[in-house]
Amino acid sequence: MDIDVTQNPNGTDWFLTDLLGRDMGYVEDSGAGQFTVYPAGHALQTMENMRRGPFNSLDDALAEIERFTRGTCRRLCADERSGGSD
Repeated sequence: MDIDVTQNPNGTDWFLTDLLGRDMGYVEDSGAGQFTVYPAGHALQTMENMRRGPFNSLDDALAEIERFTRGTCRRLCADERSGGSD
């Protein structure tokens, strides 16, 4: 399962969506190098036994997600998530 990762404009968390745009949860930066994964939707079952944090970095959290989903997490800018406009 491939997941798009887009930073929330508030800057403290990242949205997780599948390639069809469905909500897969989010990763929250609670400060001091503490990142926690909060699965949602179809990801609840997929990530049920996954360690959810705290992780030392966003990359560590995404690597754990990739390991459990056997997919790829790809970071997008907010423009790409909304379809962008030129």
